[in-house]
Amino acid sequence: MPRPTRPLSDSLPPLIFGTATFNYQYNVDPYALSTTALVQSALVNGVHAFDTSPYYGPAEEILGAALDSDFIRTHFPRQTYHILTKVGRVAADEFDYSPEWIRKSVQRSCKRLRTTYLDVVYCHDCEFVSPQEVLTAVTELRRIRDQDGTLQYVGISGYPVDVLCQLAEMILRETGEPIDIVQSYANYTLQNTRLMSHGLQPLLNSGVDVVTNASPLGMGILRRNGPSVGAMGNWHPAPDDLRQACIDAGAWANARGEKLEVVAVRFALESWLRDGASVGTYASPYNTSDHTSTLTTYKSRERIGVSVIGVSKIEELDETIRIWRSVLDGLADDLDAELGTITPSESVSDHDWSLLRRQTIRVLARGIRDVIGPRWVDHAWDSPEPGFVNKRTIQHLDKAKVEYSVAVEAIPDTAMLTPPSEADDSDRLEEVPPLRSVSSG
Repeated sequence: MPRPTRPLSDSLPPLIFGTATFNYQYNVDPYALSTTALVQSALVNGVHAFDTSPYYGPAEEILGAALDSDFIRTHFPRQTYHILTKVGRVAADEFDYSPEWIRKSVQRSCKRLRTTYLDVVYCHDCEFVSPQEVLTAVTELRRIRDQDGTLQYVGISGYPVDVLCQLAEMILRETGEPIDIVQSYANYTLQNTRLMSHGLQPLLNSGVDVVTNASPLGMGILRRNGPSVGAMGNWHPAPDDLRQACIDAGAWANARGEKLEVVAVRFALESWLRDGASVGTYASPYNTSDHTSTLTTYKSRERIGVSVIGVSKIEELDETIRIWRSVLDGLADDLDAELGTITPSESVSDHDWSLLRRQTIRVLARGIRDVIGPRWVDHAWDSPEPGFVNKRTIQHLDKAKVEYSVAVEAIPDTAMLTPPSEADDSDRLEEVPPLRSVSSG
């Protein structure tokens, strides 16, 4: 596929289905999820973009199989949806941003996702490596974009907002070309809005086209009962006192007949549509009955912020779609769209109900932030934690030493390394068939 001539903001849908939930962190058995039905329902309901990563355990393979179903291949050709994936993160304590790994990872993602090209490839959790390593990876991804055509847009993702801003500025300064897209997660939520207060203007100054807001539940901390505990156990990095503050906020919302999760999702979706508009998309947020049309056909007059939200169950997807449609209905005046897409009651119009709900959410959001308290509002946990060491680098150094020793004299057999967890990116560089043999469905 040739290098795109239009900015990503012309076509990227404003709501992206995140597949980090197709992983052992969030679910004991991600293979048991009804993922094909989830993906089909998402597309039918107008969600035409999917975010994934090889680090999310089997997520790429699960998503690829779902997208390769007969129904989707028939009704939603590849050009009608976006696939966004990542490179560089191998395991919790292993990162590889080398050109060799980047090339292999891109090819392998195409194979797993059963596609000939990727719309977006991010450098994953780039705060864990040096700025020079990020620059090397971005340079290689752009080479692949220009020479191989197996990806279209290049981005960076991570948690600390200041690091994302510094890297975006460095990439522009060193290459003369701004990064296409930045993914920030858990930094525009009920608990933390640092993406808006500390990140938006510096990213704009660095020429970033799109900034996506992922994880509106703060990696699950904004759940009534705290973060989900999957097969990998209690993994969330937030301090215990912050977790308890969020549980207290959930109890406060529950006492008022509200669910913390619902308030948190609606707050993030609705607020980022406006606050993130300057780094948002022109693509229309409204569903079209013509499933075979290309995304770029439908363009809104105004930009709106782009959000990424993960779901594991049909019920969660239905709730997200319901909230999303109500949010859009409340924005209908701004977007010059037809009023009324849902029917909450016979006595109140859809549009009036959505506007009332928007104001209710604002009041609830203030109350929830008051319960969380000034100590924890806008708190960002450390990423990486102090003392972090990239074991991948150590392994490469050890490998070089071993290869040197072999050249000098034979060495005895060594024990086999423990295979990597299924909840990480494989440590083995798989043999990948030529892209011409990969299905484009």
